[in-house]
Amino acid sequence: MRWWSAANLVSNVGTWMQLTVQNLLVLHITGSAATTGLSLAVQAAPGLLMGLFGGAVVDAWPRRLTAAVSQAVLGLVAFVTAALVAFDLLNVASLMALAAVTGLVATVDAPACALLGNDLVPPSDVPSAIALGSVVSSAGRLIGVACAGVAVGALGTAAAYAANGLSFLCVTAVIPFLRPYAGGGGLRPYGGGGGLRPHAAGGGATAAPDPPAPRRERFSGAGARDGLAFFAGRPRLVALTVITAVSAVFGRNYGLTLAVLVTGPLAGSSQDFGAVATVLAVGGIAGAVLAGRMRRPSVRTVGALAAAGALLQAVAGLSPGLVPLLVLVAPMAVVESVSDTAGATVLQTDPPPGMRGRVLGVWRTAQTAWGLAGPPLLGLLMEWAGPRGALVAGGLIIAAVIGAGTLVHARRTAFRRTAFRRTAFRRTAFRRTAFRRVPAPPGDVVPVETAAVDRAAKPVLSEDLSPIG
Repeated sequence: MRWWSAANLVSNVGTWMQLTVQNLLVLHITGSAATTGLSLAVQAAPGLLMGLFGGAVVDAWPRRLTAAVSQAVLGLVAFVTAALVAFDLLNVASLMALAAVTGLVATVDAPACALLGNDLVPPSDVPSAIALGSVVSSAGRLIGVACAGVAVGALGTAAAYAANGLSFLCVTAVIPFLRPYAGGGGLRPYGGGGGLRPHAAGGGATAAPDPPAPRRERFSGAGARDGLAFFAGRPRLVALTVITAVSAVFGRNYGLTLAVLVTGPLAGSSQDFGAVATVLAVGGIAGAVLAGRMRRPSVRTVGALAAAGALLQAVAGLSPGLVPLLVLVAPMAVVESVSDTAGATVLQTDPPPGMRGRVLGVWRTAQTAWGLAGPPLLGLLMEWAGPRGALVAGGLIIAAVIGAGTLVHARRTAFRRTAFRRTAFRRTAFRRTAFRRVPAPPGDVVPVETAAVDRAAKPVLSEDLSPIG
């Protein structure tokens, strides 16, 4: 897990180095903001259209091999882009093709890498592993943005893409040496090759045979449909999707809402917004660390934390100055980070192991959908209500949706309990009536039906059977 986390940190640094310069590069090449937006849509489209099949691939193919190949392909795409930029050969057609390939490979890479990280630790430590992944992601973002400025200033734009390619190769090189946790008090090899397993009591190590390869379903379109049916049939996952979607659309686009608030009504500078962004990043890291202590988070916990973060967002929208905004942004980032990490834990641990890839594929499809629809909706809200109104209204909408869902769930639970109690009462009354002793008819002859009912009602004594022999 330490090797995997270190490789992921390097990968996240490279990814954010590329993302920092990508939009500026596209805008410089095309000279059109519409084309820049189109390139982002082309890269996101595979996640919307092929997310289900990507999750089915992860469930059907060996996970380590899938993650290694996808990381290597992403590294190749980054190196090709770096070469085209360095030799001034990048045009709109090649740009769109590379964006489409990146989005297509990511539909497989994202769930494969997420589940591979969980395989490295015991089941009880999966929430901590997910939280550690969130910490690595946030730290990689901070480091990557800083490194991008240095690399581009010293070596040019192509250096950011080359660095991202090297970071993918770093992950690819580490994956073959990972040994996922197999239980039984130690670690066992995963896949081919022998290895050592520590004794459960400690001291020394003995050679352990390779465990049998897990049985995997054959990849097919039916498997993808099974994942969608499973997801739709799990109320917990549906509720988690609604909470996350509403929060993402109306509450998490702080790069837009807080930037306009700081530079507009608060009359701040870009450096002031940089301070706000730094507080958000640090709060995200702190929240992920705190979330690692949550062993079994629930959807109710995710909803409560998301509602608390939304109310803090609404209050932040009314901040009279930069200092009060910073004071409110810090706990808001912590609470929302804990909520996001807890939600990821529920998403990755609720389904059975053989269905988790497909569940993450469905989630990626839904996530892409609200990622594409969120910014335009938020932009319309900001035009109608301004930055303060957008923050306040967005926070209240999130809290209202979560509160309404909680109320509906509570009523349904109360109705089910009442129906269960009524059914249990009726069954008890019926049994008491059916098992009531019937007086024996004249002649000391007990009907066989009455004796059978008596046997079912209570233990029958020997003298009770004397009349019928």
